[in-house]
Amino acid sequence: MPRPIVATVDVLALQHNLAELRRRAGTARVWAVVKANAYGHGIERVWPALRAADGLACLDLAEARLLRELGWRGPLLLLEGVFEPRDLELCSTLQLWHVVHHAAQLDWLAAHKTQQPHHVYLKLNSGMNRLGFHAAELRAAWARLQAMPQVDGVTLMTHFANADQPNGIAQPLRLWQQATEGLQAPVCLANSAATLGHTQATAADWVRPGIALYGAAPDAPLHRASDWGLQPTMTLASQIIATQSLQPGDQVGYGGTYTAHTPTTMGVVACGYADGYPRHAPNGTPVLVQGVRCPLIGRVSMDMLAVDLAPALAQNPSIGVGAEVVLWGRSPSGAELPIDEVAQAAQTIAYELMCALAPRVRVIVKPQETT
Repeated sequence: MPRPIVATVDVLALQHNLAELRRRAGTARVWAVVKANAYGHGIERVWPALRAADGLACLDLAEARLLRELGWRGPLLLLEGVFEPRDLELCSTLQLWHVVHHAAQLDWLAAHKTQQPHHVYLKLNSGMNRLGFHAAELRAAWARLQAMPQVDGVTLMTHFANADQPNGIAQPLRLWQQATEGLQAPVCLANSAATLGHTQATAADWVRPGIALYGAAPDAPLHRASDWGLQPTMTLASQIIATQSLQPGDQVGYGGTYTAHTPTTMGVVACGYADGYPRHAPNGTPVLVQGVRCPLIGRVSMDMLAVDLAPALAQNPSIGVGAEVVLWGRSPSGAELPIDEVAQAAQTIAYELMCALAPRVRVIVKPQETT
């Protein structure tokens, strides 16, 4: 039989999350962000569940080409735009919308010969200081795009650096309003955090949620995903493959980072950092054993980790080899372990855990058919 670790992608949860985000977005149209292989879920697995989105937003031409080959015929947006002039040919062929965030992209577009004018997203740097034109540069870039025969539509956009904080968009929103005053164009402002937490950002033409689609809270630990009405879309589960009886003073794993203080029954789980589980998850990080929370003990190794089975054994003394272990997500019993909680324990974020899922982990989709 195959190694028992498996990731399950729940497309009904994905559909639910998209519907919830659309509800919160009001009249704004919704880009479903599928970059990073749909946040580790697999573009080919999730795109049918996202058909209700108004558009799909990805990172590069390979993702865009895959989505067209899979059958998506709606709008497709390249979130970082093109990386060299010849990319514009594929934008024409694949009918892609693309972000323009620096002067070289303006030059490439002005020199591009196309029979099909492009729709571009003109990006303002409102304080993130990664991509985008500064406020003093935006109007010149706007005017230049308006004069290009290669362009048939411009949408204005920005990205908030602190939308996961209660008052995190106030200052960049003021900068946005000053920089774009009088410019008549569609607007796209809100990522997941802004879509959920800042109604002023959803008073726009488009929103572009990412992580929230996949059942994690963009403002964790301030909120849980369930606080926003979101459901987990990825469950990582395995089994206990061995047990050990520890005596006081016994240590566990590389480096002996855990020492038993009382007689302890330990379960060894077929999951390690080579599967994408965080190596730096500390003692006490929760897992679910047959739906019961149990603490991780000892250092996570390449292929295995260990848990203290005492809480699960207190409810079911027969638990042993073969018992189900949920590393994050939802157990068959209905018990949930939010991926945000595991990420917080490991001092990282749910985004990283999802995207780190290793190729060797078998992935299944449930249900097989979407409605």
